[in-house]
Amino acid sequence: MLLPLISVFSAAAASYAGYATMAPQSQLYGRTLTHGPDPDQIALTFDDGPNDPHTLRLLDVLAQHEAKATFFLVGKYVRQRPDIVRAIVAAGHEIGNHTYSHPNLIFLPRRRVRQELEDCNKALADELGHKPVLFRPPFGGRRPAVLSVARDLGLKPVMWSVTGYDWNATSAESILTKVAPRLKSRRAEIVLLHDGGHLAFGADRSHTVEATRRLLEMYPNKRFVSISMLAGNPDKGIALKD
Repeated sequence: MLLPLISVFSAAAASYAGYATMAPQSQLYGRTLTHGPDPDQIALTFDDGPNDPHTLRLLDVLAQHEAKATFFLVGKYVRQRPDIVRAIVAAGHEIGNHTYSHPNLIFLPRRRVRQELEDCNKALADELGHKPVLFRPPFGGRRPAVLSVARDLGLKPVMWSVTGYDWNATSAESILTKVAPRLKSRRAEIVLLHDGGHLAFGADRSHTVEATRRLLEMYPNKRFVSISMLAGNPDKGIALKD
C-alpha cells in the first residue's frame, strides 16, 4: 500500500512543480511581482513589441487619457525599430526586458538564459543609455535558474494577475470580457496585453488598441500606472541617452 501512495504523491508533486513553472502567480521558484496593494491603481503591461503601427497607436490612446504603462520589449524588434522604443520612453512609459528572441526559458540551459537577457539588455541600453530594471519571462515560463540569472543581472521579475488572452482575440469585446470582471478587486491588478507578436514583426493588435481605449474610459477614477509606480518606486532608472 505504501508504494502506490508514494507514487501518487510523487506524481502530484511533479505535476505541481511543472504547473509552477508557468502559472503567473506561483511563487514556488522565487518571488515575482504579480499585483500591487492600492486598489485605485491598475498597471497595464504590453508584451512582444515594439510593433508598427500598433505600439504607436497605443501611445496615442494612453496619452489621451494621461495613463502610464509598461512595455516588455523583445530585443530583436528593438534592433529593428529603435525609434518606437524611444517614443515609448519619451511618452513617459516604462520599459522591461522580454528576452532577445522570445524563447520559453524553462527549456534553455542557464548560459542561454543569460545570453537572452543580456542581449536584450544591450539592445535597450544602446538606444536608451540605460539598462532596464524589469524583466518578464516569455510565456511566463521560469524556473530557479531563470530567476537567479535575472537577479544576477539586476532585473526584477514581473508577472501578471489578469490577462486578456489577446494574442488570438477576434474582437475588442472578447478581450474586455476577460479583463474587466477581474478589475473589481481590493488590490492593484497587473494586466497582461500585447502590442506585438513573438512569431513575427507586424502582428495585428488593433483589437488590443481598441480594448485599451475602452478600459481607460471604463475606469476614469482609477490611476493607470507603470510597474515601478505600482511597486512604490517612481524612479524607473531609465532615461534617454543624449
